[in-house]
Amino acid sequence: MRDIEDKALIVLEKLKELYPEAKCELNFGNTFQLLVATVLSAQSTDKKVNEITAELFKQYRTPEDFLSMTQAELEEKIKKIGLYRNKAKNIIQMCQELIARFGGEVPDNMEDLVSLPGVGRKTANVVLSNGFGIPAIAVDTHVFRVSNRIGLAHSNNVDDTERQLMYSIPKDKWSLAHHLLIWHGRRICEARKPKCDICPITDDCDYFNKKSNKTANVICKLK
Repeated sequence: MRDIEDKALIVLEKLKELYPEAKCELNFGNTFQLLVATVLSAQSTDKKVNEITAELFKQYRTPEDFLSMTQAELEEKIKKIGLYRNKAKNIIQMCQELIARFGGEVPDNMEDLVSLPGVGRKTANVVLSNGFGIPAIAVDTHVFRVSNRIGLAHSNNVDDTERQLMYSIPKDKWSLAHHLLIWHGRRICEARKPKCDICPITDDCDYFNKKSNKTANVICKLK
């Protein structure tokens, strides 16, 4: 049985061949807009967020721009996104904090990012990786599901999954791995009905191998 580091490299190479263009699918013009878009993406899709920010970001590019709106005005602009009231509240407070504590600039470290309203580890890792080019693995629902199905992690919570992925994947591949796992989760390894019949990594997937063994055992019992 391959050790976890070798398995991770093999899986990532196969996914890289499948998704050579894998990247962040949120649209943004600067790091602050990336932060806002990532906050908006919680329990929503990147497609829906991009529809909203296509208009929003034409006029609002900085924390100061956002604070020219009231919370109610921002709610109206993002109301097609789930949890829009709470997100609008967090974004307004986040902008106030950015100006008061960081001169209007988005901080480039985990400790300061997660101190902002509405920003957790996942959001901070997305910003560090895509906004600052700092290696990070943001564990969203897709990364969590896919990595645990494959067997790159074995955990029932996102923090442990992140730590295990950071151990099994070389640091210079963390950001790429994040994108590859997300793309695979959105396109093939879906939550309810994973498309194992067209997946190129079934040989290295714990979920598929367990399912295949279970099927084989049932067939043997029926014979």
